Amino acid sequence: MRLTNPALNPSERERMAEFAQWVLDVGDGKIPAHRKEGETEDTWINIPRDIAVLPENDKIPAIIAAVYTDFENSYSLVPYLAERCIVCPVNAAVDEVNEVMVERVPGSSREYRIFDQIANSMEQPADFEMLYPPEVLNSIVLNNYPHHLLTLKIDTPVVLLRNIDQAQGLCNGTRLLIKRLGDRVLEAEIMTGTKIGMLVGIPRIVLNGTSPRWPFTLQRRQFPIRVCYAMTINKCQGQTLNYVGVYLRVPVFTHGMLYVAVSRVTSREGLSMVIEDDNGSATATTRNIVYDEILAAVQCLFFTPTSL
Repeated sequence: MRLTNPALNPSERERMAEFAQWVLDVGDGKIPAHRKEGETEDTWINIPRDIAVLPENDKIPAIIAAVYTDFENSYSLVPYLAERCIVCPVNAAVDEVNEVMVERVPGSSREYRIFDQIANSMEQPADFEMLYPPEVLNSIVLNNYPHHLLTLKIDTPVVLLRNIDQAQGLCNGTRLLIKRLGDRVLEAEIMTGTKIGMLVGIPRIVLNGTSPRWPFTLQRRQFPIRVCYAMTINKCQGQTLNYVGVYLRVPVFTHGMLYVAVSRVTSREGLSMVIEDDNGSATATTRNIVYDEILAAVQCLFFTPTSL
């Protein structure tokens, strides 16, 4: 769609077409790949040198510098924050990047801790509170749930983890900029979606979580948000950004994950990647997992004529 823009000059159109084809080749598994010793499949590809960032020392400051340029003068600007993000495969790396970024924002921080309890049940034993004290409940990490400790500052970008009010633009995945830190409600400015610029209130809500490993339902009361200077690759699906940093401390681990990461950006110039090898050194080689049988099945499903 971007290639159809009549304002593009021939050289810009050519560069964009080349990058679009590279992104498609990543998704289709057409990039030349090799295997490492002891492996049975060719899954490792080389990233172009103009995209791969190869720092000699700390990797997190390097990817931050590549994506959040001039952060000290732009940390509170909605257009600046809305057009860039760092994506990682796992939450551990996301949390580290976000902690570093929050520390760089001027002003004092405020901590919000969750309140966890076990939902009442007719089958609940009397010793549940002794078996599962608050310390145990607080240590539980759930996918797409807020963590035990949420540290915020004014002008910190966050992403919603739940649908709160779709009419007001408060949907799962909406990014906002914190403007006021209250005890029970946060005031924030919407940065993405159809309600950009609107000031809204984010309340604490109760989120219920279950697992086959638990004999109970966890009730977690917290603001349904996470800091979003960095997000997981899965969480960033659907986002379109001008500047994307891909931080691969560990390689991607599922089909199409690398494609999702690199396809969030609108141009080759806006994409930067920092990749670590097994020794923690920067490299330009990473894993790209593509299951050809999935692509073949989808192609047959949508492009094979059926008899009426």
